[in-house]
Amino acid sequence: MDTIEKLKILSENSQYDLACACGTGKEDRRRRGLDGKWLYPVTLPDGGYSVIFKTLLSNACSTDCKYCPLRSETDIRRCTLRPEEVANIFMEYLRQRKVFGLFLTSGVTGHPDNTMDRINAVARILRYRHNYKGYIHLKILPGASDAAIEDAVSLASAVSLNIETPGEKRFAVLSQKKDYLSDIIRPLKLMAKLTGKGMRRSGVKCTTQFIVGASDETDREIIKYMFGLYRKLNFHRVYFSAYQKGLGHPDIPGEKQAALKPENVFMREHRLYQADFLVRRYGFCSEDLIFDNNANLRLDKDPKEVWADSHPDFYPVRINTSDREALLRVPGLGPKTVDILLKERCRRKINSLEDLGIKGRRLEKARQYVRCE
Repeated sequence: MDTIEKLKILSENSQYDLACACGTGKEDRRRRGLDGKWLYPVTLPDGGYSVIFKTLLSNACSTDCKYCPLRSETDIRRCTLRPEEVANIFMEYLRQRKVFGLFLTSGVTGHPDNTMDRINAVARILRYRHNYKGYIHLKILPGASDAAIEDAVSLASAVSLNIETPGEKRFAVLSQKKDYLSDIIRPLKLMAKLTGKGMRRSGVKCTTQFIVGASDETDREIIKYMFGLYRKLNFHRVYFSAYQKGLGHPDIPGEKQAALKPENVFMREHRLYQADFLVRRYGFCSEDLIFDNNANLRLDKDPKEVWADSHPDFYPVRINTSDREALLRVPGLGPKTVDILLKERCRRKINSLEDLGIKGRRLEKARQYVRCE
């Protein structure tokens, strides 16, 4: 295969890894370019969007992750790009101003450090041969050595390693070749240490991803680990990828959830993202998130609204006098709206939510929980 043909295969295979700066809004969903590669929009520091070039270095893999369609036992067309090929392709796209940065991941070809050496080689070529100073997100592979991780952190703008499941017990359902504590948790802790406050690489961001529904984990377990990743390891983002039935091995729990409709699978992912947003942007703590009898978030109502309906004594919130924390507890009001509200009420009394430009479903929802004196 020539380089472009390999790129089409590898960039499409990279769609299963979401642990980079791609979101869920209308403007920041991935899209396929004309040449077959996946482009992932990212929010720029000064506002607006650009796209990130994302690909696998290789889809050959020696591991047995049962949720993964690229695992060693599957019969798919395998190919590998050389580090020079990836670097040259990326620089060509960059010169054409088609991309903003690079996200590079790979299947594990042999020992993890063999593949990490090639992943890091791409970044090294870009940094030192092409003098590229921009955004590079490198994947840390499970089982990578401390030296390989330190090398990646020294070259990257961001690094990630998928935690996959909350805990060793759940992880054992998905892989017999990987050890949760030594191959997953150890590297995550090292990434946090190397990029921690006061460290030379403190500006490098760390992210991770849960594969939701492949094992038999509950939302409560996922969120407990999510809090640990934010509070103890200071990770920048946690992503959630709904396991899609039919992609994995037939004997894992995700394949047996026939009663769970596909739309519910993705709604579960959506609820976890909402919970994540409440933690990162709204000041919610673990005790604020309410679960059903199965220790999962409700699918029929967002977690912020569930909290509000469980605390009627907290409402109504007074629009003209309540503090920012109280206003953020109002369903339908987000951080941007609350900041506008606080700014506006310094100048005048706010008589209705319509004064702030709130309308539609958000308006109807918020009206139930506020009072405009």
